Amino acid sequence: MPKDVRVSKVAAHFGLDPVTLRYYERTGVLPAPTRNSSGHRTYTSQDVHLIEVLLHLRDTGMPLTRIAEFTQLVASDPDGVPERLALLEEHQAEVHQRLRAWQTSLTLIEQKIADYRTRTST
Repeated sequence: MPKDVRVSKVAAHFGLDPVTLRYYERTGVLPAPTRNSSGHRTYTSQDVHLIEVLLHLRDTGMPLTRIAEFTQLVASDPDGVPERLALLEEHQAEVHQRLRAWQTSLTLIEQKIADYRTRTST
């Protein structure tokens, strides 16, 4: 994605409504982007990368308050890796736990499908 992109283009790139990006900005999930001379939000490639990371965190079930905490850690100390690492490792453990639970559920669903297919084919 090119440098200094407007909110509508960034939102479209991620399949979001621009209102969503503005909401994330207001709630601290995203840092406020720079603005051009007309006052329009513009996003750098670094901003876009951060948005991508944050959307993956959201997609894996991280609450917006924790994502905002991650964003604040990035903003307060871009080189402050230990705190972000701890936050991500904690989330990783939660995602692994959810994946194990989903795998158990998926196995049961597959068994039920096999059972019902057997019953309907006779």
